[in-house]
Amino acid sequence: MSVQVVSAAAAAKVPEVELKDLSPSEAEPQLGLSTAAVGAMVPPAGGGDPEAPAPAPAAERPPAPGPGSGPTAALSPAAGKVPQASAMKRSDPHHQHQRHRDGGEALVSPDGTVTEAPRTVKKRMLEDDLAVIQFADQKQEFNKRPTKIGRRSLSRSISQSSTDSYSSEPYISASYTDSSDDETSPRDKQQKNSKGSSDFCVKNIKQAEFGRREIEIAEQEMPALMALRKRAQGEKPLAGAKIVGCTHITAQTAVLMETLGALGAQCRWAACNIYSTLNEVAAALAESGFPVFAWKGESEDDFWWCIDRCVNVEGWQPNMILDDGGDLTHWIYKKYPNMFKKIKGIVEESVTGVHRLYQLSKAGKLCVPAMNVNDSVTKQKFDNLYCCRESILDGLKRTTDMMFGGKQVVVCGYGEVGKGCCAALKAMGSIVYVTEIDPICALQACMDGFRLVKLSEVIRQVDIVITCTGNKNVVTREHLDRMKNSCIVCNMGHSNTEIDVTYQSLQREASLRTPELTWERVRSQVDHVIWPDGKRIVLLAEGRLLNLSCSTVPTFVLSITATTQALALIELYNAPEGRYKQDVYLLPKKWYEYVASLHLPTFDAHLTELTDEQAKYLGLNKNGPFKPNYYRVLSSCNTSQKTC
Repeated sequence: MSVQVVSAAAAAKVPEVELKDLSPSEAEPQLGLSTAAVGAMVPPAGGGDPEAPAPAPAAERPPAPGPGSGPTAALSPAAGKVPQASAMKRSDPHHQHQRHRDGGEALVSPDGTVTEAPRTVKKRMLEDDLAVIQFADQKQEFNKRPTKIGRRSLSRSISQSSTDSYSSEPYISASYTDSSDDETSPRDKQQKNSKGSSDFCVKNIKQAEFGRREIEIAEQEMPALMALRKRAQGEKPLAGAKIVGCTHITAQTAVLMETLGALGAQCRWAACNIYSTLNEVAAALAESGFPVFAWKGESEDDFWWCIDRCVNVEGWQPNMILDDGGDLTHWIYKKYPNMFKKIKGIVEESVTGVHRLYQLSKAGKLCVPAMNVNDSVTKQKFDNLYCCRESILDGLKRTTDMMFGGKQVVVCGYGEVGKGCCAALKAMGSIVYVTEIDPICALQACMDGFRLVKLSEVIRQVDIVITCTGNKNVVTREHLDRMKNSCIVCNMGHSNTEIDVTYQSLQREASLRTPELTWERVRSQVDHVIWPDGKRIVLLAEGRLLNLSCSTVPTFVLSITATTQALALIELYNAPEGRYKQDVYLLPKKWYEYVASLHLPTFDAHLTELTDEQAKYLGLNKNGPFKPNYYRVLSSCNTSQKTC
């Protein structure tokens, strides 16, 4: 049935006519009601007689003039409106529709005249009205269903709106498009900073402004480094130092680098982890003139290329090394051993790098003095413990969105990192097991309320496996084969050797990189490793450091470690010849106390001072150090399972 409905706007333009009485025989062929009269017959919403007369058939209605006519206009909200009852003339305002005494329908004309609608016409009109209503309902329902084009347009509209909301801050939108919109390797790009320098390689130099704001935020939480800048500006204790660094490139590291620059040093930098670099921060450093070679998601080849670009540069040779993991030191030993003739010392932060340094020292191959920051009090007791206590939850939440309450977790290693992880998970309601090789650390775990087990005893039942030992092959293919479906596996140690992902074990076939296993990328830094029977485990950051690969770490606690690194560089660089030999050293305890004292004002903390009598009684200097050299603040822990 062809249906045409005129709009209310068009109907209002049609002259109103006076309705006259029609006999049943004359009604059907001579029906000629105007649209306004038809509108007047429509009952108000929620009221009126169910048998009220309907509009005339489309063939008998005059066409509606004007741009608002047609079916589309009729189905629009405005077209669906009819003249209000209060605008009509009628003898009784409370009875628009009145029953005629003989049972017919009474119609009220605009001048108040009441006439009777013939029953045959009334029936036809009612049928047509129902048809129009049904057609309109179907059309409206159809319009509610978005087409593919509509959905795409909506998606583009939402995305554009999100971008437009930051239109005054172009650096923000740039920071979120580097991974998806630009797949070109930074090595293939020709980029220059605002000063015209191209001695860097980052993802996108245009992100520099956004990275600068991140650095400014980090500065607020790193009071000791900012204090060092102020106290040493005149002295420039690192004047003439040429430092080559290989650390995580984050906003916190940027504050350290700029502090070293303020103290007089020249720096060249690469990343120690292929996933932890913040691209916008790297861009900000490059814009400030630091030769930085790093971006998030480097390949193994990119990783070594970046290190080489830092070291192998014409007219510049390092005289200090700041390393995190030992890769930079290893590369110089392997490729440029003659450089050690001018290098004054190495500062190493991680357990992996320190372990390598001790191996070189034992073999008599360590060419320069090295400072062990990893085992310093200010790193072990603060960075390793408090940082990991907060960042383990952050990393797991961001990658898996899981709930911790009631989950069974095994933490491998109960050094400072393990202690922090266990404390956080226990507080969230998890059931925590611990593995340890050192009986002293094992006893600490037991007295802290954790059950000490072997990994093989609980591997089938746990929901999460966390490694934090600094060792290798802690979780092997044998363990992985026995894990339950959807078990989460991650590493909180610095090195990526703890989980046997890529042929690290003695049996080369016992790795996750084998043909029978399928790797499925779920999201950034999250992979499903699927067994032939359908079982899958969730591997985070491909076995690399979870917190710096998948989340962030508390800035304040990193300030403590970064300040220790800066003081270690100052100590080695300014030490008179002969003070340090070709061996591995810890900083004197007075430096640790100094680092701690620089952070106390943040808490409005006030130290108690010894009286002369008390200092004499204890045999101490009133200004410290307050512990003898043989006193170990560190918790006892076997070196083969130290935390990073």
